[in-house]
Amino acid sequence: MAEPIVRPAADADMPGLRAVANSFGLLGMWPEQPDFVDAEREFGAVVVGEVDGTIVGFGGTLRRGTVTHLGDLFVLPDHQSSGVGRAILSRLLPQGTPTVTFASADKRAFALYVRNGMRPRCPLLYLERGPLGGRPASRGSGQAPGEADVRAAAAMDAHVCGGDRASTLRWFAGLPGVTLHVSGSGYAFARTAGDGVVIGPAGGATPQDCADIVLEAANAHPGAGPVHVAVPGTHPLLPLLLDEGWHIGDMDTLMTSEDFMRLDRYVPHHDLG
Repeated sequence: MAEPIVRPAADADMPGLRAVANSFGLLGMWPEQPDFVDAEREFGAVVVGEVDGTIVGFGGTLRRGTVTHLGDLFVLPDHQSSGVGRAILSRLLPQGTPTVTFASADKRAFALYVRNGMRPRCPLLYLERGPLGGRPASRGSGQAPGEADVRAAAAMDAHVCGGDRASTLRWFAGLPGVTLHVSGSGYAFARTAGDGVVIGPAGGATPQDCADIVLEAANAHPGAGPVHVAVPGTHPLLPLLLDEGWHIGDMDTLMTSEDFMRLDRYVPHHDLG
């Protein structure tokens, strides 16, 4: 087997990159472009691993201030344990700055992240709820994000997620199907994807503020199909959702190099962190 070539992704690489992403089911909640890979290219970095002219893996990051969120590191099964993943990661992660990722159950990837300075903080639980069947929204139905609301949300977001990413949130707010719930003490983005809804990122000045705004955003879509939200295992929102009938669809491990996230006041986005 030829030695892998690891390099920044170019426009011509995107079909092959998305083929890898689709093989892992990563684009199911992004039926149209632009998608989260486009966000990584614009607000972070995307690197591909190529063998004999074929894209066999890729990794992507997003920046928020000094924090680097590793959103993706995927290598096709036939090329795993070949050094491609390590080479991609070495190109993506800066030295001496805070990092965060959502690690899957793959033991090899978990060990790779630990060797790169990250430590497990808590489970990250992917919860789902079925349609509400006409139940009314709690305090409003949200609205297409305006510039002032996005600025307010970005300011609150920077306090709980570890760094400023106003440009990324402005990009996200401009996508079709995105609404924003914002108050003086909390914010929650929601995005319609197919017949479902994804909540996040979201946060609040207190754990209760965060829980309230997430529930508001979720309940504002009574006619939607499944609603999805990623909840840190230490967040007091978790038992509230389980008591309301939500169920755990999947689980990752939230890993960081430093203790910079307010895990009791923050609900990340599945793909944007």
